[in-house]
Amino acid sequence: MVGSRLAGHLQSRAVTDDTPLPSAPEHPPRRIRSFVLRAGRTTHGQARALEELGPRYLLDYAQAVLDADAAFGRAAPLILEIGFGMGEATAQIATSRPEDNFLCCEVHEPGVGALLKRIGEQEITNIRIVRHDAVEVLTHMIAPRQLDGVHIFFPDPWHKKRHHKRRLIQPPLVALLASRLKPGGYLHCATDWQPYAEQMLQVLSGEPLLVNTAAPWAPRPAYRPLTKFENRGLRLGHGVWDLVFTRRNTTD
Repeated sequence: MVGSRLAGHLQSRAVTDDTPLPSAPEHPPRRIRSFVLRAGRTTHGQARALEELGPRYLLDYAQAVLDADAAFGRAAPLILEIGFGMGEATAQIATSRPEDNFLCCEVHEPGVGALLKRIGEQEITNIRIVRHDAVEVLTHMIAPRQLDGVHIFFPDPWHKKRHHKRRLIQPPLVALLASRLKPGGYLHCATDWQPYAEQMLQVLSGEPLLVNTAAPWAPRPAYRPLTKFENRGLRLGHGVWDLVFTRRNTTD
């Protein structure tokens, strides 16, 4: 829910949905997590979506396993997405796969508001959002073998070598992800930075519970749409690498 200060702004008729709201105060530095808070302003349209649609589509973080059937109002395969940006691809995937439920983690307020806005405009019903650190969500809210799939598209590559430790795809997280996948469930990563793609391949290949579905790179699955950013990069000759691994059918 937005506060009274934002609510007052929403009542003004002199602004549009794309008018930026004042930035929130900066918070003290925090330890490294699975995300980095980015600069950006929440527009009035996004804030309105947060206020009006948040109660229905935002799930509170809790240190208890999520009852996904209750959260979505139905039993369906559960796909986790980590870091959806502004939600363009997420909305397209959820629309093209109405038989699946999509649990999406993102901490960036403008991005959460933007996806909620798309949900309202496109009447999407199979998305729920947790605005919290994905590592903690995986640790506490997702049970072992609960997930049918995981999407991690274009995580921050942290180009400089001294920042590589900040990259999301690291062995401890991959082991945690693998433990939460059902046997036969899949982990789909994509990046447009080749050195990161090579690191992803090394890390994913080193996880005993996972097996690569392609050697070494997977063709882009039909469900993953080409974003405007990606299309622009492809026109400039930039590459995109998809990796799709599945969990082995073991009793581990």
